[in-house]
Amino acid sequence: MNCRHCLPRSSSALPLQGFNFYQRRPSSPSLFSLNMAGTKNSSDLRLRVSVKAIPSSPSSAEMSGADAEEEEEKSEIYSHDMTEAMGAVLTYRHELGMNYNFIRPDLIVGSCLQTPEDVDKLRKIGVKTIFCLQQDPDLEYFGVDISAIQDYAKACGDIQHLRAQIRDFDAFDLRKRIPAVVSKLYKAINRNGGVAYIHCTAGLGRAPAVAMAYMFWFQGYKLSDACDLLLSKRSCFPNLDAIKNSTADILTGLRKKLVTLKWKDDKCCTVEISGLDIGWGQRIPLELDEEQGFWILKRELLEGRYEYKYIVDGEWTINKHELVTTQNKDGHVNNYVQVLDDDTDSANAALQKSLTGDDPNLTGDERLRIRRFLEALPEDEG
Repeated sequence: MNCRHCLPRSSSALPLQGFNFYQRRPSSPSLFSLNMAGTKNSSDLRLRVSVKAIPSSPSSAEMSGADAEEEEEKSEIYSHDMTEAMGAVLTYRHELGMNYNFIRPDLIVGSCLQTPEDVDKLRKIGVKTIFCLQQDPDLEYFGVDISAIQDYAKACGDIQHLRAQIRDFDAFDLRKRIPAVVSKLYKAINRNGGVAYIHCTAGLGRAPAVAMAYMFWFQGYKLSDACDLLLSKRSCFPNLDAIKNSTADILTGLRKKLVTLKWKDDKCCTVEISGLDIGWGQRIPLELDEEQGFWILKRELLEGRYEYKYIVDGEWTINKHELVTTQNKDGHVNNYVQVLDDDTDSANAALQKSLTGDDPNLTGDERLRIRRFLEALPEDEG
């Protein structure tokens, strides 16, 4: 079984063995569509939608035949891997140019800039801050010259280009990084004024999640209201659980617990786990304890719910002796572990439960605490 058909998602730790995304050529989809749910739980969002691309970079029609075909193939592979990694049918057409939507008059979510000329497109609509969430491999895959874009924005003098990198297709990295990222965004908006343009590669996962967290933490929205507004403006698939857990992390502290996972040895050669806090693009090997007769992984995890799958001699499977999710729409299941405060009656446990529930909201005091926390974070270069 190929595990990326079974997905949820998450991020880093050593030792890891990774496999590459951007590998396979899927069937060709339409302009910019996704299948996402009707509920506000990111594990079950699904509906068929499409977004009009606003072209501002050379389209496939303007490229040579070979270049256009290569760009289209890259888009198909990226869309395929994005669909499998995020658990929703998502399509991105890089060759059609930058596309975006105003979420609020001062906030835009969109896809990546592709050329310096895209900077001028954004200046014309009042953008003062370009906020890029892409990592270098994302840029390299589509051949985007980020230095040329940054240099041009700097030369313009009336717009700032900033980077705050988050790993693609990785909910746990999003959870860990989003406080520092939103802190940087908040400070840039206060400094620059005008409109902020938040983008990742396709503008479907990382960018809408960062915009939603900013609205939730700084602009007074309930998370459900921010989600409703964003989805009414742009078809996308933000990970709500990452935002909920990150909010709880800020307000209750980053507390970890040791978790032990086991696979009974049946003369297998290798046992690995994917998912957990490392994402579905990484694997952690288990160690064989011959005396116990089990392959064992001991790992400290932050409070929250983590889905995972075993890979036994290269075959993806679940452990029937550990907790198992219900079947998703494709009939797939994962193992999961719920990491909770030992004292279930504590104030932190109650707050954690409230903030990670179906419809979390913040009190004025909680919002003030988050603001002070984020204002105090150091700002990295970018």
